[in-house]
Amino acid sequence: MRGIPYTARRRSRTRSTRARDGGLHARVPVGESRSGVRALIAPPYPPRVPVYPRPVADVSDHAGELDGLPIFWRESGRPQDASAAVPLYLHGVPTSSDDWLPFLRRTGGIAPDLPGFGRSGKPGSLAYTIPEYAGFIERFVAELGVDRVQLVMHDWGAVGLAFAQRHAQQVERLVLINVVPLLPGYRWHRTARIWRTPLLGELSMGATTRFTLRLLTRESNATPGPMPQEWIDGVIEHFDQGTQRAILRLYRSSPPEVLAAAGEHLAELPMPALVAWGMRDPYIPARFAREYARVLPDAELLELEDAGHWAWIDRPDLIERVAQFLEAR
Repeated sequence: MRGIPYTARRRSRTRSTRARDGGLHARVPVGESRSGVRALIAPPYPPRVPVYPRPVADVSDHAGELDGLPIFWRESGRPQDASAAVPLYLHGVPTSSDDWLPFLRRTGGIAPDLPGFGRSGKPGSLAYTIPEYAGFIERFVAELGVDRVQLVMHDWGAVGLAFAQRHAQQVERLVLINVVPLLPGYRWHRTARIWRTPLLGELSMGATTRFTLRLLTRESNATPGPMPQEWIDGVIEHFDQGTQRAILRLYRSSPPEVLAAAGEHLAELPMPALVAWGMRDPYIPARFAREYARVLPDAELLELEDAGHWAWIDRPDLIERVAQFLEAR
């Protein structure tokens, strides 16, 4: 890459924290759920309470090339111990590394714009499939000289799980926030079914404007109204023909059976995992949060009942919870 250089055990039962009524870290056992997961209670986030009383780290922008493909990424610090794992943040559709700025300021780490999104290259020569993205992650961390990572994934950032199954020895921890299910039984949501349909998907992409995005995202999160204007502006800024093509190819190459096959070795991943889920997600049913927590051998489930698909926007305290998990030893 050319550009600025980059200066366990299996549990018999998943641990669960259910966010509902009080402070995020309070834990009160409430017995067994129907799925056999031990449920614990944590209270909702108090509105407008500062999450960061401490100073936060600077985040710097970087650009380079990987196999001729322009790549943009953000980074914030690096562990002093060169052998320590580095947080690697993987965004979903239709966003970019912009999603991860508050996390990077708290934890440090790296957040690329995945190929086809944000400021990275969007060539028509790419297939934009799960295996292709897994290969990109492999080459990206190698070029940055990062030996071990802590994967933090949202939505289609789930492609990181394909990388983790190939290179488990390089992954210290996993954080899954409302990720696409690489599991049996998932059926695509309404918008995805439109994107997967030839011609209809192209028409939908062409009709996406600030106005339509405000309408479409009214259901995305638990907070009343559409997604924040800053979020909408960030999506529209990079929603060019290249990103539209990447989205259509990614969804069309991923029918339910491909998703399930991509996660067939999840049960072999030994590292600790945090499954943090906004339970009012209109795109991915909450049962897949519990299924991920069941399948991953060393998983903790955090159910946020007052949050939607971009859970940290409804519950900013999730950022601190993720940081604590990454820092645990």
